[in-house]
Amino acid sequence: MKKIENIIFDLGGVLLDIDHSFTRAAFENLGVTDFDAMYSQANADHLFQRLETGNISEEDFYKEFNQRTKLQLPVSEIKTAWNAMLLTFRENSLEYLDRLRNYYKIFLLSNTNYIHIDSFNKKYNLVKREKPFDEYFDKAFYSCGIGLRKPDVSCYQWVLKDLKIDPETTLFIDDSTHNIEGAKQAGLQTILLKPGEKIEDLSLCK
Repeated sequence: MKKIENIIFDLGGVLLDIDHSFTRAAFENLGVTDFDAMYSQANADHLFQRLETGNISEEDFYKEFNQRTKLQLPVSEIKTAWNAMLLTFRENSLEYLDRLRNYYKIFLLSNTNYIHIDSFNKKYNLVKREKPFDEYFDKAFYSCGIGLRKPDVSCYQWVLKDLKIDPETTLFIDDSTHNIEGAKQAGLQTILLKPGEKIEDLSLCK
């Protein structure tokens, strides 16, 4: 095992607390009966995959969501329910990122979409900050921006190529077993963050 020089972090469940059940409950309250079949941490149907790879506009997403569910929900209600899973940032974990930058190059790789990016940045800025969220990292990658999603091996390979870094000296941290398996296939070292575990519990500082 080679010495770690780079760390790639996931966002939701690693730096930002999320709870998919909040979004499921919100949509159920709006009359959506099969949301788990459409979207979960482990899987996303074609509509949500297109959203998370930037292959559908926000406007068309709302239209297709209503067609898919046979409902006519207002855009504001869909957006609010979709964002309900986004909770609060782990402030101690963010502080830990600053410490890690003394030892590693650090990056972000998140499966997300422009609706969520707008929402979690607003949450982030509810607290007085010294810098934008993305500046915690040497570079941040969002699936909707690169057109690729975890756990597809091609997603990790694209990021590694863009950064010109060696997978064998790169650690990937995520809370999803599916994403960890994809990263392993791409040759990355990995850590699966367990429920309740925080990155500052991992003793990554040398």
